[in-house]
Amino acid sequence: MLRDEVPRVPRIDLNLLRVFDAVYEDRSILLASKRLHLSQSAVSHALTRLRESLQDELFIRTAKGMQPSARAEAIAGPLREALLTIQRTVGVETFDPASATRTFTLAANDYLSSVLLAPLLRRLAQEAPGVDLVVRPATRLDLAEQIDVGRIDLAVGVFAELPQRVHSARLWQQQDVLLMCPEHPLLDLPELTLEALADQPLITLSVGGQEEGAVNGYILERGIARQSEMFDRQRLEQALAAIGRSPQYKVTLPHALVLPQLLEQSRLVAIVPGPLARAFEQRFGLCQRALPLAVEASSLLAIWHGRNTADPAHLWLRQQLLEVAGALAQPL
Repeated sequence: MLRDEVPRVPRIDLNLLRVFDAVYEDRSILLASKRLHLSQSAVSHALTRLRESLQDELFIRTAKGMQPSARAEAIAGPLREALLTIQRTVGVETFDPASATRTFTLAANDYLSSVLLAPLLRRLAQEAPGVDLVVRPATRLDLAEQIDVGRIDLAVGVFAELPQRVHSARLWQQQDVLLMCPEHPLLDLPELTLEALADQPLITLSVGGQEEGAVNGYILERGIARQSEMFDRQRLEQALAAIGRSPQYKVTLPHALVLPQLLEQSRLVAIVPGPLARAFEQRFGLCQRALPLAVEASSLLAIWHGRNTADPAHLWLRQQLLEVAGALAQPL
Protein backbone atom coordinates (compact mmCIF):
# COMPACT_ATOMS: atom_id res chain seq x y z
CA MET A 1 0.00 0.00 0.00
CA LEU A 2 1.34 3.45 -0.91
CA ARG A 3 2.01 5.77 2.06
CA ASP A 4 -0.73 8.24 1.10
CA GLU A 5 -3.28 5.65 0.08
CA VAL A 6 -6.36 5.51 2.31
CA PRO A 7 -7.30 1.93 3.33
CA ARG A 8 -10.63 0.76 2.00
CA VAL A 9 -13.33 0.11 4.59
CA PRO A 10 -16.82 -1.27 4.08
CA ARG A 11 -19.42 1.38 3.33
CA ILE A 12 -21.75 1.00 6.30
CA ASP A 13 -24.50 3.36 7.40
CA LEU A 14 -23.60 4.80 10.81
CA ASN A 15 -27.18 4.21 11.96
CA LEU A 16 -26.68 0.47 11.48
CA LEU A 17 -23.79 0.59 13.92
CA ARG A 18 -25.95 2.38 16.48
CA VAL A 19 -28.51 -0.40 16.11
CA PHE A 20 -25.79 -3.02 16.62
CA ASP A 21 -24.58 -1.24 19.76
CA ALA A 22 -28.10 -1.07 21.22
CA VAL A 23 -28.92 -4.73 20.50
CA TYR A 24 -25.55 -5.83 21.90
CA GLU A 25 -26.18 -4.05 25.20
CA ASP A 26 -29.87 -4.88 25.56
CA ARG A 27 -29.78 -8.41 24.09
CA SER A 28 -33.25 -7.56 22.85
CA ILE A 29 -34.69 -6.12 19.66
CA LEU A 30 -37.66 -4.79 21.63
CA LEU A 31 -35.54 -2.91 24.17
CA ALA A 32 -33.19 -1.64 21.47
CA SER A 33 -36.14 -0.33 19.46
CA LYS A 34 -37.47 1.56 22.51
CA ARG A 35 -34.10 3.12 23.21
CA LEU A 36 -33.58 4.17 19.59
CA HIS A 37 -37.22 5.26 19.13
CA LEU A 38 -37.60 2.87 16.20
CA SER A 39 -40.06 0.13 15.41
CA GLN A 40 -39.02 -3.48 16.01
CA SER A 41 -39.23 -4.14 12.28
CA ALA A 42 -36.87 -1.22 11.59
CA VAL A 43 -34.32 -2.65 14.04
CA SER A 44 -34.67 -6.14 12.52
CA HIS A 45 -34.24 -4.70 9.03
CA ALA A 46 -31.14 -2.77 10.11
CA LEU A 47 -29.63 -5.94 11.60
CA THR A 48 -30.28 -7.80 8.36
CA ARG A 49 -28.46 -5.11 6.37
CA LEU A 50 -25.54 -5.15 8.80
CA ARG A 51 -25.33 -8.94 8.68
CA GLU A 52 -25.12 -8.80 4.91
CA SER A 53 -22.43 -6.10 5.02
CA LEU A 54 -20.26 -7.90 7.58
CA GLN A 55 -21.12 -11.41 6.36
CA ASP A 56 -21.78 -12.66 9.87
CA GLU A 57 -24.89 -13.67 11.81
CA LEU A 58 -23.89 -11.21 14.63
CA PHE A 59 -26.78 -12.24 16.95
CA ILE A 60 -28.53 -15.54 17.53
CA ARG A 61 -32.04 -15.54 18.96
CA THR A 62 -32.25 -17.72 22.10
CA ALA A 63 -34.56 -18.13 25.08
CA LYS A 64 -32.29 -15.72 26.98
CA GLY A 65 -32.37 -13.06 24.30
CA MET A 66 -30.19 -12.09 21.36
CA GLN A 67 -26.81 -13.70 22.03
CA PRO A 68 -23.82 -12.16 20.19
CA SER A 69 -21.63 -14.21 17.89
CA ALA A 70 -17.85 -14.36 18.29
CA ARG A 71 -17.51 -11.66 15.62
CA ALA A 72 -20.00 -9.43 17.45
CA GLU A 73 -18.13 -9.87 20.73
CA ALA A 74 -14.87 -8.92 19.02
CA ILE A 75 -16.13 -5.70 17.48
CA ALA A 76 -18.50 -4.49 20.23
CA GLY A 77 -15.90 -2.76 22.41
CA PRO A 78 -13.98 -0.91 19.67
CA LEU A 79 -17.26 0.02 18.00
CA ARG A 80 -18.64 1.54 21.22
CA GLU A 81 -15.47 3.62 21.65
CA ALA A 82 -15.70 4.79 18.05
CA LEU A 83 -19.33 5.84 18.47
CA LEU A 84 -18.51 7.73 21.65
CA THR A 85 -15.62 9.47 19.91
CA ILE A 86 -17.91 10.56 17.09
CA GLN A 87 -20.50 11.78 19.59
CA ARG A 88 -17.94 13.79 21.54
CA THR A 89 -16.52 15.27 18.36
CA VAL A 90 -19.60 16.34 16.43
CA GLY A 91 -22.75 15.27 18.22
CA VAL A 92 -22.73 16.73 21.74
CA GLU A 93 -24.47 19.97 22.51
CA THR A 94 -23.24 22.31 25.24
CA PHE A 95 -25.19 22.57 28.48
CA ASP A 96 -25.81 25.89 30.18
CA PRO A 97 -27.54 25.21 33.53
CA ALA A 98 -28.69 28.80 33.94
CA SER A 99 -30.75 28.72 30.74
CA ALA A 100 -31.43 24.99 30.34
CA THR A 101 -34.95 23.61 30.42
CA ARG A 102 -34.70 19.89 31.05
CA THR A 103 -36.15 17.15 33.22
CA PHE A 104 -33.90 14.55 34.82
CA THR A 105 -35.25 11.30 36.24
CA LEU A 106 -33.64 9.88 39.36
CA ALA A 107 -34.26 6.57 41.12
CA ALA A 108 -33.84 6.46 44.90
CA ASN A 109 -35.52 4.97 47.95
CA ASP A 110 -37.31 7.14 50.51
CA TYR A 111 -34.31 7.25 52.87
CA LEU A 112 -32.03 8.70 50.21
CA SER A 113 -34.71 11.01 48.90
CA SER A 114 -35.24 12.45 52.38
CA VAL A 115 -31.50 13.01 52.89
CA LEU A 116 -30.39 14.16 49.44
CA LEU A 117 -33.31 15.85 47.72
CA ALA A 118 -33.72 19.00 49.80
CA PRO A 119 -30.10 20.22 49.44
CA LEU A 120 -30.02 19.15 45.79
CA LEU A 121 -33.19 21.10 45.01
CA ARG A 122 -31.84 24.19 46.77
CA ARG A 123 -28.75 24.03 44.58
CA LEU A 124 -30.79 23.55 41.39
CA ALA A 125 -33.04 26.49 42.27
CA GLN A 126 -29.99 28.73 42.43
CA GLU A 127 -27.99 27.42 39.48
CA ALA A 128 -30.55 25.84 37.13
CA PRO A 129 -34.09 27.15 37.73
CA GLY A 130 -35.34 25.54 34.50
CA VAL A 131 -34.19 22.04 35.46
CA ASP A 132 -36.86 19.74 36.94
CA LEU A 133 -36.52 16.41 38.72
CA VAL A 134 -38.68 13.29 38.61
CA VAL A 135 -37.95 10.74 41.33
CA ARG A 136 -38.84 7.09 40.79
CA PRO A 137 -38.56 4.30 43.38
CA ALA A 138 -35.25 2.48 43.21
CA THR A 139 -37.08 -0.59 44.50
CA ARG A 140 -38.92 -1.26 41.23
CA LEU A 141 -38.11 -4.63 39.73
CA ASP A 142 -37.38 -3.21 36.28
CA LEU A 143 -34.74 -0.71 37.49
CA ALA A 144 -32.04 -2.16 35.23
CA GLU A 145 -34.31 -2.07 32.19
CA GLN A 146 -35.34 1.52 32.94
CA ILE A 147 -31.67 2.54 33.01
CA ASP A 148 -30.95 0.61 29.82
CA VAL A 149 -33.76 2.18 27.81
CA GLY A 150 -32.96 5.68 29.05
CA ARG A 151 -35.99 6.33 31.24
CA ILE A 152 -33.81 6.79 34.35
CA ASP A 153 -30.82 9.11 34.20
CA LEU A 154 -29.30 8.30 37.59
CA ALA A 155 -30.04 5.67 40.22
CA VAL A 156 -28.74 6.00 43.77
CA GLY A 157 -28.27 3.07 46.12
CA VAL A 158 -26.03 0.24 47.28
CA PHE A 159 -25.04 -2.17 44.51
CA ALA A 160 -23.00 -5.35 44.83
CA GLU A 161 -22.48 -5.89 41.08
CA LEU A 162 -22.56 -3.64 38.04
CA PRO A 163 -22.13 -4.66 34.39
CA GLN A 164 -19.61 -2.86 32.17
CA ARG A 165 -22.32 -0.85 30.47
CA VAL A 166 -23.20 0.84 33.78
CA HIS A 167 -20.84 3.43 35.27
CA SER A 168 -20.77 4.64 38.87
CA ALA A 169 -19.48 7.23 41.32
CA ARG A 170 -19.30 6.80 45.09
CA LEU A 171 -21.30 9.36 47.07
CA TRP A 172 -20.30 8.17 50.56
CA GLN A 173 -19.71 5.13 52.74
CA GLN A 174 -22.16 4.15 55.44
CA GLN A 175 -22.49 1.68 58.31
CA ASP A 176 -25.51 0.21 60.06
CA VAL A 177 -26.33 1.59 63.52
CA LEU A 178 -29.08 1.19 66.12
CA LEU A 179 -31.72 3.90 66.33
CA MET A 180 -34.04 4.35 69.32
CA CYS A 181 -36.04 6.87 71.33
CA PRO A 182 -34.15 9.03 73.89
CA GLU A 183 -35.82 7.22 76.82
CA HIS A 184 -34.72 3.76 75.72
CA PRO A 185 -33.03 1.71 78.49
CA LEU A 186 -30.20 0.69 76.16
CA LEU A 187 -28.87 4.24 76.42
CA ASP A 188 -28.25 3.72 80.15
CA LEU A 189 -25.91 0.77 79.58
CA PRO A 190 -22.18 1.56 79.86
CA GLU A 191 -21.58 -0.93 77.02
CA LEU A 192 -24.01 -2.42 74.50
CA THR A 193 -23.48 -6.18 74.30
CA LEU A 194 -24.73 -8.85 71.92
CA GLU A 195 -26.83 -10.28 74.77
CA ALA A 196 -28.52 -6.91 75.26
CA LEU A 197 -29.12 -6.60 71.53
CA ALA A 198 -30.66 -10.08 71.39
CA ASP A 199 -33.22 -8.98 73.99
CA GLN A 200 -34.45 -6.05 71.88
CA PRO A 201 -37.46 -6.09 69.52
CA LEU A 202 -36.09 -5.00 66.15
CA ILE A 203 -37.40 -2.95 63.24
CA THR A 204 -35.62 -3.66 59.98
CA LEU A 205 -35.86 -2.18 56.49
CA SER A 206 -36.33 -4.55 53.56
CA VAL A 207 -37.47 -3.52 50.10
CA GLY A 208 -37.50 -7.03 48.67
CA GLY A 209 -37.00 -10.55 49.85
CA GLN A 210 -36.51 -14.03 48.48
CA GLU A 211 -39.96 -13.89 46.91
CA GLU A 212 -38.60 -11.17 44.61
CA GLY A 213 -35.41 -13.03 43.78
CA ALA A 214 -33.18 -11.60 46.51
CA VAL A 215 -30.00 -13.54 47.28
CA ASN A 216 -27.85 -12.54 50.28
CA GLY A 217 -29.69 -9.23 50.50
CA TYR A 218 -29.44 -8.29 46.81
CA ILE A 219 -31.69 -8.57 43.79
CA LEU A 220 -29.90 -9.28 40.50
CA GLU A 221 -31.41 -7.85 37.31
CA ARG A 222 -29.62 -7.73 33.96
CA GLY A 223 -26.22 -7.60 35.67
CA ILE A 224 -27.18 -4.99 38.30
CA ALA A 225 -27.28 -6.41 41.86
CA ARG A 226 -29.10 -3.84 44.02
CA GLN A 227 -29.56 -3.92 47.76
CA SER A 228 -32.87 -5.37 48.89
CA GLU A 229 -32.30 -5.37 52.67
CA MET A 230 -31.00 -2.19 54.25
CA PHE A 231 -29.00 -4.03 56.92
CA ASP A 232 -26.55 -6.92 57.01
CA ARG A 233 -28.94 -9.68 58.06
CA GLN A 234 -26.39 -12.46 57.61
CA ARG A 235 -23.73 -10.82 59.79
CA LEU A 236 -26.25 -9.99 62.53
CA GLU A 237 -27.64 -13.51 62.65
CA GLN A 238 -24.18 -15.09 62.65
CA ALA A 239 -23.02 -12.87 65.52
CA LEU A 240 -26.05 -13.72 67.67
CA ALA A 241 -25.90 -17.41 66.76
CA ALA A 242 -22.37 -17.48 68.18
CA ILE A 243 -23.84 -16.76 71.64
CA GLY A 244 -26.79 -19.09 71.14
CA ARG A 245 -29.32 -16.35 70.40
CA SER A 246 -31.26 -15.05 67.40
CA PRO A 247 -32.67 -11.62 66.47
CA GLN A 248 -36.19 -10.64 67.51
CA TYR A 249 -37.57 -9.29 64.23
CA LYS A 250 -40.78 -7.56 65.28
CA VAL A 251 -41.43 -5.26 62.33
CA THR A 252 -40.09 -5.32 58.77
CA LEU A 253 -40.75 -2.16 56.75
CA PRO A 254 -40.45 -1.40 53.04
CA HIS A 255 -39.71 2.28 53.75
CA ALA A 256 -38.00 4.38 56.42
CA LEU A 257 -40.05 7.50 56.99
CA VAL A 258 -42.49 5.89 59.43
CA LEU A 259 -39.66 4.97 61.82
CA PRO A 260 -39.87 8.07 64.08
CA GLN A 261 -43.53 7.36 64.89
CA LEU A 262 -42.82 3.69 65.61
CA LEU A 263 -39.78 4.37 67.80
CA GLU A 264 -41.33 7.18 69.81
CA GLN A 265 -41.81 6.12 73.46
CA SER A 266 -41.23 2.49 72.48
CA ARG A 267 -38.84 -0.34 73.35
CA LEU A 268 -38.40 -1.01 69.64
CA VAL A 269 -34.99 -0.34 68.13
CA ALA A 270 -34.22 -0.05 64.42
CA ILE A 271 -31.17 -1.03 62.39
CA VAL A 272 -30.62 1.73 59.84
CA PRO A 273 -27.81 3.30 57.78
CA GLY A 274 -25.77 5.91 59.65
CA PRO A 275 -26.78 8.93 57.50
CA LEU A 276 -30.46 8.19 58.09
CA ALA A 277 -29.85 7.90 61.83
CA ARG A 278 -28.10 11.30 61.85
CA ALA A 279 -30.99 12.87 59.97
CA PHE A 280 -33.55 11.43 62.40
CA GLU A 281 -31.45 12.57 65.37
CA GLN A 282 -31.55 16.13 64.06
CA ARG A 283 -35.23 16.17 63.04
CA PHE A 284 -36.92 14.03 65.68
CA GLY A 285 -34.55 13.84 68.63
CA LEU A 286 -33.93 10.10 68.28
CA CYS A 287 -30.67 8.55 69.48
CA GLN A 288 -28.23 6.15 67.90
CA ARG A 289 -25.75 3.60 69.22
CA ALA A 290 -23.11 1.59 67.43
CA LEU A 291 -23.93 -2.07 66.90
CA PRO A 292 -22.01 -4.47 69.20
CA LEU A 293 -20.62 -6.44 66.25
CA ALA A 294 -18.22 -5.84 63.39
CA VAL A 295 -20.13 -4.13 60.60
CA GLU A 296 -18.62 -3.55 57.17
CA ALA A 297 -19.15 -0.21 55.52
CA SER A 298 -21.14 -0.18 52.30
CA SER A 299 -20.65 2.27 49.46
CA LEU A 300 -23.56 4.41 48.35
CA LEU A 301 -23.30 4.81 44.59
CA ALA A 302 -24.83 6.92 41.86
CA ILE A 303 -25.05 4.80 38.70
CA TRP A 304 -25.86 5.64 35.09
CA HIS A 305 -25.68 4.10 31.66
CA GLY A 306 -22.25 4.40 30.05
CA ARG A 307 -23.66 6.12 26.97
CA ASN A 308 -24.33 9.20 29.16
CA THR A 309 -20.86 9.43 30.65
CA ALA A 310 -19.64 12.20 28.34
CA ASP A 311 -22.95 14.02 27.99
CA PRO A 312 -22.48 17.58 29.36
CA ALA A 313 -25.91 17.71 31.00
CA HIS A 314 -25.32 14.41 32.79
CA LEU A 315 -21.83 15.48 33.79
CA TRP A 316 -23.25 18.62 35.34
CA LEU A 317 -26.01 16.76 37.22
CA ARG A 318 -23.58 14.16 38.55
CA GLN A 319 -21.27 16.91 39.77
CA GLN A 320 -24.11 18.60 41.65
CA LEU A 321 -25.06 15.31 43.30
CA LEU A 322 -21.46 14.56 44.25
CA GLU A 323 -20.99 17.98 45.81
CA VAL A 324 -24.25 17.73 47.77
CA ALA A 325 -23.33 14.23 48.97
CA GLY A 326 -19.85 15.40 49.92
CA ALA A 327 -21.32 18.10 52.15
CA LEU A 328 -23.63 15.58 53.83
CA ALA A 329 -21.12 12.77 54.30
CA GLN A 330 -19.35 12.43 57.65
CA PRO A 331 -16.40 10.23 58.57
CA LEU A 332 -17.34 6.73 59.74
